[in-house]
Amino acid sequence: MSNGKMQLTLQTISLAVSFMVWVLISSLLPYIKADIPLTSNQLAWVTAIPVILGSLLRIPLGFFTKRYGSRTMFVAGFIILLLPVTYLSYSRTFFDLMISGFLLGLGGAAFSIGVTSLPKYFSREKQGTVNGIYGVGNIGTAVTSFSAPVLANALGWQTTVRCYLLLLAVFIVLFLIMGDRKEERAKVAFFGQFGKVYKSQKLWFFCLFYFITFGSFVALTLYLPNFFVNQFSLDKVDAGLRTAGFIVLATLMRPVGGLLSDRFNPYTVLTYVFAGLTVSGILLSIGLAMPLFTVGCLSVAVCGGIGNGAVFKLVPFHFPNEIGIVNGIVSAAGGLGGFFPPLILTVLYGVTGHYAIGFMALSEAALASLILVFWLKLMDRLHIG
Repeated sequence: MSNGKMQLTLQTISLAVSFMVWVLISSLLPYIKADIPLTSNQLAWVTAIPVILGSLLRIPLGFFTKRYGSRTMFVAGFIILLLPVTYLSYSRTFFDLMISGFLLGLGGAAFSIGVTSLPKYFSREKQGTVNGIYGVGNIGTAVTSFSAPVLANALGWQTTVRCYLLLLAVFIVLFLIMGDRKEERAKVAFFGQFGKVYKSQKLWFFCLFYFITFGSFVALTLYLPNFFVNQFSLDKVDAGLRTAGFIVLATLMRPVGGLLSDRFNPYTVLTYVFAGLTVSGILLSIGLAMPLFTVGCLSVAVCGGIGNGAVFKLVPFHFPNEIGIVNGIVSAAGGLGGFFPPLILTVLYGVTGHYAIGFMALSEAALASLILVFWLKLMDRLHIG
């Protein structure tokens, strides 16, 4: 196996582990709230809080990966994650959950490491496919969504959380042994890189696109386990299984999006993506019967997954020399896209008594993005794939 393929495999699996840790609280929330009483607003904050650090840290992690390499960044990240995982297993209050959840966000920030490190190992014609394969690491959220409730039924949620300490320890050792010690690095100034890109309209358009595509994926991943239990009175394990199915479908669509973007114009791919998300939001908003809601969720999974792969085909094409900082900014926007929807849905439900307006907001945002994609496709004079 070539070094590039080895690093792609290792970093993809490591991303999966990071994402497994990232969604621990939301996956176990039906069990946690049985021991720690939480109001509806507190439930929304506990669900959303891991996204904050997971979003904001993506910017410096992308930059520092270019400077120090993926081996150093992944190992350091796994070591730091030992602390919030341990703290979570002893949590007894809402405040404890907020602290541990905020720090667990580091697991979500790890995405910036691979999308910055891996492109150097492959030709530009394969960038979409490579980033799409790396994005399969999102499957870690499905693994936790499915397995954590099963383990919690048998061991209790605290012991289940502690099992993740062993997993982190294994991957610290694995990355120390197999990580690329000779990875190409570049010493660049953070503000110098940021100064070159922040005035670019394309950067902020890409941020918006990823805010919608990845944000919808993260928001539903975090919100669905507790939503299924409360709204549809599903069993906790059943809710976890359905959420895992959503995650798996969205994750498998990501490399499809990358592959399509290598073969066709990524803007064309995004046109279909945002048209699909516009319809998906309408489906979710017009009724909450399980069959229709399921179709809406699966549509979001397909369109969001493909869109995630397409966006990161565009980034290295337009910003080949600032890939670290731009990947960090765009992926941070995607993370923040998962922070606001759970809070908005909870607030709107409290005011209106239903979720229709909240889900319709997804449709409207996707429609606005669709118009912008049409405009970019018409205005962009560069030839892309």
